[in-house]
Parts: sequence; structure tokens; C-alpha cells
Amino acid sequence: MFKFLKGVVGGSGTGLKDLPYNIGDPYPSAWGSWTHFRGTSKDDGSPVSIFSLSGSNAQDGHLAAGRNGVKRLRTVRHPNILSFLHSTEAETTDGSASKVTIYMVTEPVMPLSEKIKELGLEGTQRDEYYAWGLHQVAKAVSFLNNDCKLVHGNVCMASVVVTPTLDWKLHAFDVLSEFDGNNEASSGQMLQYAWLIGSQYKPMELVKSDLAVIRKSPAWAIDSWGLGCLIYEIFSGLKLVKTEELRNTASIPKSLLPDYQRLLSSMPSRRLNTSKLIENSEYFQNKLVDTIHFMEILSLKDSVEKDTFFRKLPVLAEQLPRQIVLKKLLPLLASALEFGSAAAPALTALLKMGSWLSTEEFNAKLLPTIVKLFASNDRAIRTGLLQHIDQFGESLSSQTVDEQVYPHIATGFSDTSAFLRELTLKSMLVLAPKLSQRTISGSLLKHLSKLQVDEEPAIRTNTTILLGNIAGYLNEGTRKRVLINAFTVRALRDTFSPARGAGIMALCATSGYYDSTEIATRILPNVVVLTIDPDSDVRSKSFQAVDQFLQLLKQNNEKEISGDTTAAGLNIPSLPGNASLLGWAMSSLTLKGKPSEHASSAPVSSNAPLAATSSDSISVENAPTMAPVRVSSSFDLTESHATESPTSTDGWGEVENGIHDEDETEKDGWDELEPLEEPKPSPALANIQAAQKRPVSQPAQTKPPSSRSTARPAKDDDDLWGSIAAPAPRTVSKPLNLKASGTVDDDDPWAAIAAPAPMTRAKPLSAGRGRGSKPAAPKLGAQRINRTSSTGM
Repeated sequence: MFKFLKGVVGGSGTGLKDLPYNIGDPYPSAWGSWTHFRGTSKDDGSPVSIFSLSGSNAQDGHLAAGRNGVKRLRTVRHPNILSFLHSTEAETTDGSASKVTIYMVTEPVMPLSEKIKELGLEGTQRDEYYAWGLHQVAKAVSFLNNDCKLVHGNVCMASVVVTPTLDWKLHAFDVLSEFDGNNEASSGQMLQYAWLIGSQYKPMELVKSDLAVIRKSPAWAIDSWGLGCLIYEIFSGLKLVKTEELRNTASIPKSLLPDYQRLLSSMPSRRLNTSKLIENSEYFQNKLVDTIHFMEILSLKDSVEKDTFFRKLPVLAEQLPRQIVLKKLLPLLASALEFGSAAAPALTALLKMGSWLSTEEFNAKLLPTIVKLFASNDRAIRTGLLQHIDQFGESLSSQTVDEQVYPHIATGFSDTSAFLRELTLKSMLVLAPKLSQRTISGSLLKHLSKLQVDEEPAIRTNTTILLGNIAGYLNEGTRKRVLINAFTVRALRDTFSPARGAGIMALCATSGYYDSTEIATRILPNVVVLTIDPDSDVRSKSFQAVDQFLQLLKQNNEKEISGDTTAAGLNIPSLPGNASLLGWAMSSLTLKGKPSEHASSAPVSSNAPLAATSSDSISVENAPTMAPVRVSSSFDLTESHATESPTSTDGWGEVENGIHDEDETEKDGWDELEPLEEPKPSPALANIQAAQKRPVSQPAQTKPPSSRSTARPAKDDDDLWGSIAAPAPRTVSKPLNLKASGTVDDDDPWAAIAAPAPMTRAKPLSAGRGRGSKPAAPKLGAQRINRTSSTGM
């Protein structure tokens, strides 16, 4: 029991060797006989402050007062009082003389006088910061006097320290004692260490040591006088030397002068209570004090007050002292958002303040909070993060994005809000370069395959544009399997004209990834069809694309003729009319995510989205949104029918050249990526998906009668054109029943099939089918052939 009591009074350690802190350099000033050192923890290196006080022997008066201060600081807790961490005493012997040293460890702080010099504030910002600091010290003094019935005894500039967040805190409790004013006959010694107080800081009753008058006075009388001394030292910038200097009020702000004079009243009973100073002083009513006070009691505010405050905060922050905003307001705001007490509009203010930090400070102080916010279930928070991802996306490490950020963002791909789905899609332009190939192939492309058949035309359009922009981050195998199918099968057959235009732009921007065979057999046949598109912008882009790809083939041919062995790769710059920079085509979505009307469209501007560079440099430009244009009903893309293609898939899957049974359902793309399970689409969405699988229709052309009128097997016709036929819907389609017609040339199937869009590499034509035909490759296994009569469409 004795050891425990001795530890409470004397310290919490056994000596300097057991002090779990490293002592650093001292500050030039400290209160009384204490020395203030910088320090760090031996465990984690976190900063601390270490105060030391030495005496010649254990009975030294300074040591006794120091032990009183350590005990008081350990037991008194308040936000505006210095936080105690650890203490110990160490005794050292130097020859015959011994020395006892008290070590007290606290949170990291800096003397107020040094911090004021470091900040160098002037004018209004200086006054606002001083008001906030005095407000904090006044609350600490009021707590001691009114709530604890304690007297500090020596409030002055030396007894105030500043934390890294620029908070002012009261310490130097060596003189602290209970106020026993109700017991005038008490024999106990009140303020028994008052001899440590400088005479310039003592009120007249303390100078005379008139304890009777002190006991009759209010508990706050002595500390109110000390607060007046602190005000003088702060605004004059000088250390108080004589009590008479307090009469010099030239440096005191006019709004604070009446309260300053009442604090220094010669009659103790008439001195202003610090609690009244906090409540009524006009000086404390400024923007900085009000803003920080609101943040400190944020949990007590209702949603309307929070929303109003945070919407004004970005503008207000620019008017406040920058150092206080970054070191005090920003941590408060980050903490409020992280723990859910702040509204979503606070994110805008947080990111604006964060833009004032250096890159190192931003990564250390703000980025961890932002990463945690991605896990928030608040849709407004997630929306705000995605809208501003360009401000901090580059600062995120690849590992952080792949493991902590993307899994939460990916939930937005399937969100019920179309606006959030589009924001999630656009955020991938910033995050995709930081994703691993496993994540891109295993997750991202699956989500993009679903968005390419989204019910919102704007999302379908921007999905195509995103694929063109991130093509450089896909591995070669994935590009071969995905790009052409995504751009031709889906984008070029979309009912939304900007989506078709985006498909053409994406093909041009990624032209360096295709070989001459793919260009000739899979790209050009699909693009040429769009030269008669009802939308003039799509027609213009298709003509430019045809010119670009023909030029690529010509240049490749010239290289082959000249014997250039590097002709296999077509890394040739785009034509001046196109480029490899894809900008977001448009966005018809609102914050509420209201579905867009499919009948009206905002076509992609042919002037803004593209600027020529190499096909490997991919970035984003914002293209202007054009006025809605209604698609002409004279050219209905949804009325045409596709023939079954037994030799190819119609989407993002790997092309297979095997022979399938005629009843086998073709997969609608992305089959190698195994798209995520989704519920059965609505009728409207099903119509869009079916339309994307159908070729563009053309007026049927009449051919002269053929000399051969014998019936052809339907399956053989499918085999003949299956390699270039448009993809079939997911549902099993019935074989076409070709009716006999005297005007159809059996040797020219184009007379019976309305411009089907080629999809995969052309197969050799079957023997006896068409002009210039070559013998068909032998087919393995049993085949079922249904002979029917040849008919026209």
C-alpha cells in the first residue's frame, strides 16, 4: 500500500532507465524551473513532450511543488488541459552530491510564445486565432474554478502550450490548490506554493498574502487576474515585467477591452467570472470560433443544420487562417466523415482543404480516411467520392486500389441508380491503370459486358468509350478476344446513334491492335454498313474510319511488296480526322438516375471528342453534349433479322471454328469471361439486347434468274455464310425457311440475305456455292442436313 501511494504522489516509474521515451532537444522556454524537451516513444516513435525538474535533495521546495503539479495534472482531465502520459523520478549521485529529477511525459506540445512566432499571423487572422486560443484557455480556467473549486494561481503565457492541431492547453499545476473559501477558520495552507508565482502576476490580495480576503473573494478572482495578464502578453508581444504595465491598453482590441478591464478589477469580488467571459464577450464571436465550435458539437446538430453548414464550409475555409484550417479543421472534418457524424456535402470541403496539402501530407493525413470512406453504405458519400476521384486517384497505390478500393467501387456497376452506375464506369478511367490483370479480366470486364447492354443509352455509349481508353492496359490475349467483338457486335448495332459513333471512334483509336486479316474480314465489313446510317454524324465517322483502315491495309501491302518483315504489326498512326483519344461522348443522366428516353438521343460531337496522337496514348477529354435528335423511323434497325452463325460467337468470347449442331444456342458474347449472374431483363431491356444482335438491314436487291433451280439445304447455307453472319439472339432461333423465288440467284446469296455484318474470320466457301468457290474443308463426324427449297427473304 505504501509503495502504491508513493507511486501516485512521486511518479509512475522507477527511474530514468525505465522511462519508455527518448529525450530530445529542449525548447528555449518553459514555466518556472521546468525544462521542456521534445521526445519520442521507444515503442512506436510517436512524438511526446517531456518536462524535467531537478532539485538538490528530495526535500527541495521546487521538487515538492513539482510533485504536486504532476499529481494534479494526472488527476484533472479536460480537453483544454494538457494530457498526462507518464512520470518518474530519477536520483543521480555526482561524488558526494546527489540530485533528484522528476520527469513528466505529456502529449506533444510547444510553448505558446514559440508557436506565435512560428505562425507569424497578422491582422484579422491573428485576432481570430487569438480569440479561439483565449476561448480555450478561458474554458479550462472556468472548469477549474467553477466545476472543480480549484485555483490555478499562475495563469500566464508561460503556463499555456500549443498542440500540433494548434489547440491551446493550460498546464503548470505546481501552485494548484483547493479553494476553501467556505472555511475561513481553516488552518490548512491554501496556495502554499504561491511563492513560485512572479510578483508581476500576483493580484494585490495575493501580494499581501491576505488569506482572509482571498477566502471571501470568489473562487475565480485570482485566475481571472491571471487571464488578464495572459491577454496583455499575447497582444503586446512582450513578457509582463511589472504590474503597472497592465494599464497600457493600446494593443488590446476594442471589442475585448471592457472585459479585459473587468478581469483586472482592483476589487476581487467585482472581477469577471471566466464563464461569463466565454458566454457574453463580443470578441469571441467570429467565424473561426463559430466554425470550430460547430465542428466540436457536430453530433448534437440536426441534419438540416449540418447540410447548411457543410455547403458553406468550402467558401468559409478560404477566409480562415490556412494553418488553422489544415491542422485543426481538416482533422476534425476527416474524423466526422469517418465515423458518420458528417453529412455527404462535407466531402467537398474535405477534398478542397486536402488540395492545399503537399503530396506527402495528403498521403499521410487524408488518404487513409478517403480509402475508408469507400466502404460507406451512404450512397451520397459514394457519389461524392466518384465525382471527385480525379483529385486523389493518382495518389492511390496500385495495391490499395486493387485490394481496398475497387471491391467497394465495383458494387456501383450493378446499382439501381443509373447516375451511380455511370459515375462508377467513368471512375475506371482513373483506376484501371492501377488494377491487376487478374482483376481486370476476372471482374472489370464482366461488369463492362453487362453495362454494354444497359437500359441507359448514355451508359452503353460510355462503356464503349471506356473500353477504347483502357485497351492499352489489357493483355494481348484479352484484347484479341474482347475489343473487336465489343465494338462491332454490340456498339455498331446499338439503336442509340451516339453508341454507334462511339464504336467507330473506339475502333479507330485502337487500330494499332488489329492485324490486316481482322481489319479486312471483321472490321471493315461492319463499318461500311454504317455509311448509310440515318444519323449524319455516324455516317461521317464511318467514312473516316473506312479511309483510315484502308490506308492501313495499303501501307501494309506496300511493306509486304517491299519485303519488309515488320509488316505483321500495324502500329500506324491514325488519320488526321480521327485519333486515339476518346472523350466521354455524353451523359443524359441526372443525379436521381432517371432513365433516358431511347427515342431521343444526343449524338456524339464530331468536332470535340478526338485529337490525333498515337494509338497507345489514351486519355480523356470532355466532349460537349449535343441537343437531342430523334432517330428517323424510316430506317428501323430493330426490324432486321440475323442468320445463325455456327462458326463464331457474337460477343467478347474467343472465336471457335468448330462445327456446332444447328439447334445449339449461340452465346451472346463475353462467354470466356463468364458474366456475373443477373436477373431476367425487363421487356424494354430485352428489346435493346436483341437489337444489338441484329445486322443493319438494306433494301433487298433483285438478281437475274439462276440457271440452277434445285433446292439447297438450309444448313449448308448457314455454313456458307455463318462465318460472316450477324450474331443470333441468346434464345434458340428457328432455321430460316427459304421460299422459292424466280428472281433469286442461288449462286449469289447476297440477294437473299440483307447485308449481314461479318463477325469473324471468313471461312472458305463450300464447293459449288457461288462464283469462284473453292472446295469446302472436310467435315468431321455425323451431320444432319435438312433439304428445303431455296427462297428469297
